[in-house]
Amino acid sequence: MATVALTSLSHGAGCGCKIPAADLLPIVAALEQPSDERLLVGSATADDAAVFELAPGVGLVQTVDFFTPIVDDPYEFGRIAAANAMSDVYAMGGTPLTALNLVAFPLERLGGELLGEILRGGLDAATEAGCTVVGGHSIDDPEPKYGMAVTGIVDPARMLTNDRARPGDALVLTKPLGVGAITTAAKRGEGGGEMLASAVATMRELNAEARDAALAAGARAATDVTGFGLLGHLHSMALHSGVAAEVWAAEVPGLPGACELLGSGAGLSGGTRRNLEYALGWTRFGEDVSEVQRLLAADATTSGGLLVAVSPERAGQLPGTVVGVVVDGDAGAVLVT
Repeated sequence: MATVALTSLSHGAGCGCKIPAADLLPIVAALEQPSDERLLVGSATADDAAVFELAPGVGLVQTVDFFTPIVDDPYEFGRIAAANAMSDVYAMGGTPLTALNLVAFPLERLGGELLGEILRGGLDAATEAGCTVVGGHSIDDPEPKYGMAVTGIVDPARMLTNDRARPGDALVLTKPLGVGAITTAAKRGEGGGEMLASAVATMRELNAEARDAALAAGARAATDVTGFGLLGHLHSMALHSGVAAEVWAAEVPGLPGACELLGSGAGLSGGTRRNLEYALGWTRFGEDVSEVQRLLAADATTSGGLLVAVSPERAGQLPGTVVGVVVDGDAGAVLVT
């Protein structure tokens, strides 16, 4: 098998290679919206996945996600990319059923064995989720990319969406932030070791347990935190719910070493910088919120946790940390204190 640092072949890393929200959202918003009444969740609310009603009580969940290498190990890259793709189904309260592999790969340069490791990682993650990989599509590309198109199922009466947060709801984040900072630093030859291992373990973790806990606690609003960072995904939830939100910077959990890497600049990616610049349009930071805390809240995350809006009395039933609260205010506005 070819020995190559996969991240050296990519211009970005994981979800950090997304087109910036400030550029993408106006383009998508200009498209004609579907009018099929069976479409329960479409692109209008920028939710994590689409939900289409097949029959009473049966909703089909569809999503797709792929990206450039976030780590050098091909197997771990495959596992992380698959977990990230399936996370969108979990964020809707659904269960992944089938997946199609999406592959862009320089086969002649890197060889089939390395690609096989990527696909094996994706297969193992899908198998853990009880999701069947049924095929896929590939193209030749000098920059490796991998992900999945995932189909799942959900009960429309219990699904989680990003437009049903209500004032007074607690905001629970089920995974710590900082994987973007750690993987960016590793790509630059800094950090690594236990820090990178911790980030990989976090990204590999499926959001199935968090989904189960959110549903059991009676939550109705959720999203997953990925490339646009905590602030970007919270803004989308607040905007489409017609509410504002407050984040408590000191409560936002970070992986060990992430804040230090952001503070030194070694872990500061272009994606995170763009996220913070975008957030300045609708986020107000308290005077005591440090630059590192701001960057952590904007960290371009891959395969992050769920952000769940839930009754404060039941927030303790979810794994993770209460990082803020939903409040009355201008739709989409975020205050970080």
